[in-house]
Amino acid sequence: MISYEHYIALKTIVRKETTRIIRIWSQTLLPPLITQTLYFVIFGKFIGSQVRAINGVSYMAFIVPGLVMMAVISNSYGNVVSSFFGAKFQRNIEEVLVSPTPDWVIIAGYVLGGVVRGIVVGVLVFLVSLFFVHPVVTHWWAILLFMTLSAVVFSQAALINGMYARNFDEVAFFQNFILTPFIYLGGVFYSIHSLPELCQKASLYNPLVYMVNGFRYGFFGFSDVDPFFCLGVLVILTIILGLVNLFLFKKGIGIKN
Repeated sequence: MISYEHYIALKTIVRKETTRIIRIWSQTLLPPLITQTLYFVIFGKFIGSQVRAINGVSYMAFIVPGLVMMAVISNSYGNVVSSFFGAKFQRNIEEVLVSPTPDWVIIAGYVLGGVVRGIVVGVLVFLVSLFFVHPVVTHWWAILLFMTLSAVVFSQAALINGMYARNFDEVAFFQNFILTPFIYLGGVFYSIHSLPELCQKASLYNPLVYMVNGFRYGFFGFSDVDPFFCLGVLVILTIILGLVNLFLFKKGIGIKN
């Protein structure tokens, strides 16, 4: 059971992260909106007009869930890894570590900060999409659940990256060479059923496929993968990454040496 002291510590970390997002909104909120708007214009309007409908849904509408999920994942990850590594680099994370704040409260605080930014940017991107298309919403519960869990998963992954990273190059390496390819190969711009059979099977090893398809199910009621299986994958990833973070904090990997 969370005590009042733990609640205050958690609230303080989340408030710090949220204030940071708002204070530098031109870096945290504006760039992803511009980027996603360009995706809508280029892929949706210019290229999408040449692409046939997918399961009766126009290509422009089809990519909306993928682009929203891309924004959620990228921004939740980017917020946590930059904030935590920055605190480690400036050595002010030590002030938190020497306090009586439990490891799980510190982890939860940073993760919730990432979730806040991911969801805020995701909602803003969805609002931008309304200027181009009016996507239907079939299952609100799926949209909220997959958006939140995806943000939690990548916020926790970012925390691991932030602990292991020794410099800014190592922070950027994971984002540029691992996260970005996974996003583009995760079914954001296409249905994996349109791929050759071998590529379809390979895609199932990409966790982004389950996030994008579960989220897309919330909009259109169809998915390349069973949505409840997608949900199970996200729950398992959330638990595993949470345990890994607790272990790394307990051992002090990258933060106590």
